[in-house]
Amino acid sequence: MKLVFSEEQEDLRTSVRRFLQHSSALSDVRRLMEIDDGYDPTVYAQMAQQLGLQGLAIPEEYGGAGFGWLELAVVFEEMGRALLCAPYFSSVALGASAILESGDETAKRELLPGIADGTTRATLAFVEDDGQWDGTSTSLSATQVGDGWRLNGHKSFVVDGASADLVLVIARTPAGLSLFSATDGFHRTRLATADQTRKLARLEFVDTPAALIGADGDGARVLSRVRDLAAVALCCEQVGGTQACLDMSVEYAKLRHQFGRPIGSFQAIKHLCADMLLETESARSAAYSAAWAVADGDENLPAVASLAQAYCSDAYFHAARDTIQIHGGIGFTWEHDAHLYFKRAKSSEVFLGDPTYHREQYLQHSGL
Repeated sequence: MKLVFSEEQEDLRTSVRRFLQHSSALSDVRRLMEIDDGYDPTVYAQMAQQLGLQGLAIPEEYGGAGFGWLELAVVFEEMGRALLCAPYFSSVALGASAILESGDETAKRELLPGIADGTTRATLAFVEDDGQWDGTSTSLSATQVGDGWRLNGHKSFVVDGASADLVLVIARTPAGLSLFSATDGFHRTRLATADQTRKLARLEFVDTPAALIGADGDGARVLSRVRDLAAVALCCEQVGGTQACLDMSVEYAKLRHQFGRPIGSFQAIKHLCADMLLETESARSAAYSAAWAVADGDENLPAVASLAQAYCSDAYFHAARDTIQIHGGIGFTWEHDAHLYFKRAKSSEVFLGDPTYHREQYLQHSGL
């Protein structure tokens, strides 16, 4: 396995970084995180129309560009570096992945083109109030009524759930867990979160009309696969954020003087930066390895994804924490951007399962 991107993939990285520097600067992040929907519709449309990011890994027959997860890894890394505020993770890593993995040709042809061209914002609702990410405790029920289905129950911690046009829901039927789609007929409540750059919501369903996607009872398989793919996307986001923290810290250590010399010349600061570099590069290797596992169809993806998620979560949190320490007093202020990365790092640490959970998953998948 060669964890090296092609020239074309690096060109994609350059284009995405340039776009985000222009359209999603940290000043824009601060503005968007204060509004309810948490994103700029114009920028989101440009992402689809100018760069084709939403449809990057969607097959051409469904309106996408037909690339794969290596390209998505590049994009998610750059988005994590910029702290992008947009329903991209929810639409691509969760929504589109669930539809593709369902094997439902009708759903693919009806739903994926809208996601690919940016006109449909999608998400996957699979967690309930107990915060279990594997779906085993799902109590939201789906009942067949005539030719359709009705959903009853609730979902929580739904990424961009308050603004999504299309909500894919994991529900329990007599056959087991199944995947459904719903567009209206349910109540949305925005949740207050420490990380305001990623909006979460609680959804309540009362006899909500829904359409079955894929086979009845196949939801557990779909959810397991989507969770692995989303974990890979999150790892790449975390690597981008970790690198941003490292860059911010090194730059400050060069410029900030104390006792007549740059603080980067002090041994304590040197050690913090060196440790941050080590964890950044190790996290990058872990995330890239997971992305290549998806691209190569590696059957060990569940173990690789969990291993990468556990390491990248720790690395990002450590980097964000040490960034604040290196910046000293100013690093604790609202005006400085360090806290934005710290909050994203902390929320990402528990999103899709914390490091302890993923280490246990790795051991189980490895047969240890």
